[in-house]
Amino acid sequence: MKSLLGRRSALATAAIATALVLSGCSSSVNDSASEGSGECGSYAIAMHAWGGYTASAQVLAEVAKQELGCTITQTTLEEGPVTYDAMEAGTIDVLIEDWGGGRWQEWADRGAVVEAGENGNIGIIGMYVAPWMVEKYPDITDSKNLNKYAAMFKTADSGGKGAWFEGPTGYTTVGEKMVSANKLNFKVIFSGSEAALVDGFLKAEANKTPFIGYAWQPWTLHSKLPTLEAARVKFPANDWSDPAAASGLTDYPSTPLQKLISKKLNDANDSFTSLVKNFSWTNADQNGVAADLEGGMTAEEAAKKWIAANPDTVASWLGK
Repeated sequence: MKSLLGRRSALATAAIATALVLSGCSSSVNDSASEGSGECGSYAIAMHAWGGYTASAQVLAEVAKQELGCTITQTTLEEGPVTYDAMEAGTIDVLIEDWGGGRWQEWADRGAVVEAGENGNIGIIGMYVAPWMVEKYPDITDSKNLNKYAAMFKTADSGGKGAWFEGPTGYTTVGEKMVSANKLNFKVIFSGSEAALVDGFLKAEANKTPFIGYAWQPWTLHSKLPTLEAARVKFPANDWSDPAAASGLTDYPSTPLQKLISKKLNDANDSFTSLVKNFSWTNADQNGVAADLEGGMTAEEAAKKWIAANPDTVASWLGK
């Protein structure tokens, strides 16, 4: 998702991925299979460890089982090279949401991974203030005005500067570059977890206290704070895609999230291939299903609820 993943040796990671998938006993892999009528064959969907991905993958799986009679296996793997290698090894057929911006290119060049189009979700990473602040300080979402308000964001840990809360270490970020390049009077503080960010935003909104933090779309936090997107701090326009090369003067780019499929599935060119290629939904769709997951529904229950409420969209995926 938002993690920075370095390129590894394709041969080494292929061996690792194949061993994990075939063993079925590693804690890194959690296989589950659900059978349909078998009319469309058996396929495997990669599962990645965030609620939005689960929402997309489960809706796809339920439609495939209910409408096409597919047998679907869902296999938990690390994102990036490990999943691409599993696709090359023939043990994974679908990756429904990739944030990688083309990091799969070497696998595509070998014909092991095939781009299957955008999934409709737009990945947006950025810095957001607590929404209440926008109403009281309308110009605060212009990055040029942040220093005017920096003192409001001071905490015991920010060394006399404004506290700038990033995601957990390892998430894709150019926050330190942004603070430096834009000469902002803020100190970057890395959150210990995604939950810590959620807690920071929700408490700031409830208590009307200042907060600026790293957030993204699609994410269920937007269901909890419907006005959050209007609280995104806007930096100058951007034209970069590689965080390592970013100057920090510009904001994060919006990224259409991609679907990838195996050569096997692409060559099959069957009803499931068509379903995957046609699958497209919005950030709001994904956030709604993911919010139901957080609310205690099983993945199957949440997916079936959305499918029942959106028959026209499902029909379009099925070519009806």
